[in-house]
Amino acid sequence: MANYTCLLLDVDNTLLDFDAAERQALTEMLTRYDLPHDEQACAIYHEVNRQLWDSLAKGELTRSKLFHIRFGRFMKALGVADNGKGPEMNDVYEELLATHADILPGAMQALVELSEVATLAIVSNGATKVQQSRIQASGIDRYMDGIYISEKMGTAKPNARLFDLVLKDLGLTNRSRVLMVGDDLYADIKGGLNAGLDTCWVNFGREENKTGITPKYEVQSFEELYRIVMEPEELENIGVRNRRHQNEALL
Repeated sequence: MANYTCLLLDVDNTLLDFDAAERQALTEMLTRYDLPHDEQACAIYHEVNRQLWDSLAKGELTRSKLFHIRFGRFMKALGVADNGKGPEMNDVYEELLATHADILPGAMQALVELSEVATLAIVSNGATKVQQSRIQASGIDRYMDGIYISEKMGTAKPNARLFDLVLKDLGLTNRSRVLMVGDDLYADIKGGLNAGLDTCWVNFGREENKTGITPKYEVQSFEELYRIVMEPEELENIGVRNRRHQNEALL
């Protein structure tokens, strides 16, 4: 029996390579608007966007406000004249982003193995249209018992209400057997902690944690996640298909 019988999984930079998707979509969009799209421009956008999403996670702005202002903020940080098309640029960027579904190395195999021993569900803060398209195109949806996107749910990580709604929909009552897994300390880890769940920080980039938010676990590979989720007997059976897991999280 698995140590955790339900995993709530973030999408971006946990299962799908958001950094690669972001670079491709951003470069295509900036090219259309005749704006700089070199590495420096992409790095500036990434920093601006990261700050805005952190502010969203802290409740300092709304999702609609974020989408409305982020490319205006980007142009200001880039040192170019605001073309007044920030909201339009955002729409184009989102449309392009939805077409990129790069899977992180090892992620699909990890889902194959983990789905043999636990219930899997996606919990994402991304825009519904974008995330649904990327999730479906990547094929990771076939391993999920539920897909929960904040825009559709009406609340976002790290708000505990989102997790309450997810667990209720999955029919889970024993939170001690549920593990929140994600790369974002503010949204995923703090969100899991707010909901009374054990948390696992996916830190593939070996970044330093300067937030003061403390996950129960930290992994730098999917193999490390196996050792957290699975008991020794299950680890010995990695690669064996059609095992049946009992969901003790219901008990």
